[in-house]
Amino acid sequence: MSIKTWLDKHKENLTYGQRFADAVANGMGSWTFIILQTIFVIIWMALNVVGFIQHWDVYPFILLNLIFSTQAAYAAPIIMMSQNRQGERDRLHAMEDYKTNVEAKQEIELLQIQLNKIETEKLDKIITILEEMKMNK
Repeated sequence: MSIKTWLDKHKENLTYGQRFADAVANGMGSWTFIILQTIFVIIWMALNVVGFIQHWDVYPFILLNLIFSTQAAYAAPIIMMSQNRQGERDRLHAMEDYKTNVEAKQEIELLQIQLNKIETEKLDKIITILEEMKMNK
């Protein structure tokens, strides 16, 4: 039997759309994406500047600009969805940490009570022994 963490429970409740938004945000926020997009832009521009047969997107690359605008129009809300979920996950994490801290505090308080009880019992035994020694003299 495995114990589920707060993160496991959170991931189980994600819908397909939420998982997709997280995957898109993770992908677009990576060096791999930046490098691939840079290579794509360089190739696009090179083919249109040097194009032997036909320039399908002549300078100032209006079609490329339209592609990036469309990408940004869809990427921004998807990334915001993922960020909202990150905030939700952080709140859940904070609440679980708080619960753990409250439980730990209660356990520490119980241990303190037990230690005080043991200390009192020891002191009572020491006093009893000292009184017996005093009477035996």
